[in-house]
Amino acid sequence: MNDDAPELDELSAAILRELAAAPGEAGMSLPRLGKHLGLGASVLMRSLSAMSNARIGGVDGPGWVRVTQVEERWNAALTEEGRAFVARHLRP
Repeated sequence: MNDDAPELDELSAAILRELAAAPGEAGMSLPRLGKHLGLGASVLMRSLSAMSNARIGGVDGPGWVRVTQVEERWNAALTEEGRAFVARHLRP
């Protein structure tokens, strides 16, 4: 991470990098993201929720990711804010 970047844990940084590397703007499915990072869906969902627009503990999240569900398939993708954050603060 760059020195001026907000403090991020390694998991959050890894998730953002994986989503930034996904082709197009569609992001990737949670099972695929979990496989790339060696993590289960519940761990991913906690981190993704904290990086979304979700209000947790009375504080709005930064809005870097969006998680959607279509039928049984969960998908995670970067928002415009997330792409800008990755471009400014995270090395590929």
